[in-house]
Amino acid sequence: MSSQREEPFDDCPADLPSLEKLNSPTGSPPTASLSSLMELENCVSNLSLAHEIVVNGDFCIKPKSPPTDSLEGRVTDIIHRAFWDSLQEQLSSDPPNYSQAVILLQEVKTMLGSLLLPGHVRLRSRLDEVLDMELIQQQVQHGALDLHRLAGFVINMMASLCAPVRDPEVRTLRDLKEPVELLRGIFRVLGLMKSDMVNFTIQSLRPHLLQQAVQYERAKFQQILDKQPASLDNTAAWLVAAASEEAAALPAQCDSPGPDSRALPSATAILNRAYMHLLHWDPHDQKYPESMLMDRSRLDALSQQLQMLVLEASVLLLTATQCRGVTFSLQGFVGKLKQTITALLEGSHTREADLKRALLELGEAVLQQVKEALSTQGGGEFPQESQDLLRGQISDLWKINNPVRTLIGERVQGFLLAMLPGGSAKRRPELHFPLRLVSSELAELGTAFGQIVHFNRTVFGPFYAPILKKLLLPSGERETGEDSR
Repeated sequence: MSSQREEPFDDCPADLPSLEKLNSPTGSPPTASLSSLMELENCVSNLSLAHEIVVNGDFCIKPKSPPTDSLEGRVTDIIHRAFWDSLQEQLSSDPPNYSQAVILLQEVKTMLGSLLLPGHVRLRSRLDEVLDMELIQQQVQHGALDLHRLAGFVINMMASLCAPVRDPEVRTLRDLKEPVELLRGIFRVLGLMKSDMVNFTIQSLRPHLLQQAVQYERAKFQQILDKQPASLDNTAAWLVAAASEEAAALPAQCDSPGPDSRALPSATAILNRAYMHLLHWDPHDQKYPESMLMDRSRLDALSQQLQMLVLEASVLLLTATQCRGVTFSLQGFVGKLKQTITALLEGSHTREADLKRALLELGEAVLQQVKEALSTQGGGEFPQESQDLLRGQISDLWKINNPVRTLIGERVQGFLLAMLPGGSAKRRPELHFPLRLVSSELAELGTAFGQIVHFNRTVFGPFYAPILKKLLLPSGERETGEDSR
């Protein structure tokens, strides 16, 4: 997948050591329902994390950093400054108070130890030798603690353990002389190194997770279903709606009159139609199928790409029609026009008013480019009547039921639908104008959508089967317990 997801790394702020958490209040033990709820939440969390690692090749974890202009960001900044100002005050007193600094050195030792691998025997021994907390306490008592010497050792060890991308940050630490800034910088870079180690571990485990992903996700979801039997209600409603639409679209069977005169759709056709619904899901409809929730953000992003692709192809078709294709033969014209369409329509999908305004601006931009192209090609003037018509046609594309937008949408949907059953290039319909002009974008969209659908069907097929069986088989056949495929 091309989209990158970054998970917050909640251990500690970037430049602040983690503080001891207060013990939970004493009292009565948690109830069974609360315990079950926490267990269920943990199961859902593990399932979501494993799924994200498997399907998102760019998945990574970064240290949590709230926006600076947010309330959380301002409070965090105040806490950070208060912590480091307190340390500055302690170290500047006469004689210096090293109590807080010793605690920080202990945490630095712990963080460095977490970065060491089992084979780093000599490094671990050296770490224990230099950052011997008992010896450091004795040095404090005798006024002989050398923070810069210890910091230099820490920086050297960080340099030997960090990824190459962290080399500049580690080199910067060597130039810091003021003790508080030095310790603060060490914690910041150690936080980055810790996230690097986690991401390295994730990427190392990813091939193994890929091999076990289907069985793991299926087993985890079954655990959720065992605890919450209603966890497939929205999924069932989603499939029922798709089955009704698919059945209504089938021609009636002429040779079998009666109440059951329509042919039954196949399970594959129902599933494919259901998946296509997700690309047009109403954002206000909260009854999203449970089996697709982990991919909702990806599907929402693909839905936005689909809307923009339909609008882009619609504008290309309208422009070519009014220009009678003359300017489209000019080298570079189509590419420049596509860039203009993409730039002006970007971010206009969320609100109707934004789309109307973007299409008005786009109409003027398209007219300008067409006139420039005609002038360059020596094709004469662009008739005012054609200009007004094209401007109005582009402006009208904001309407969902616009005939051009509907036609292009149906063609794009047909292409995506054809990619779902087997994904074979031979089965894809031939792309005609104007979809041929956006073939690479359409293929990228279809591939991403197909990958999500294929993985989901592989994982959740056993959960869909009983629902589809009830929809497709007469009650008598269902009672026999025959499997439906």
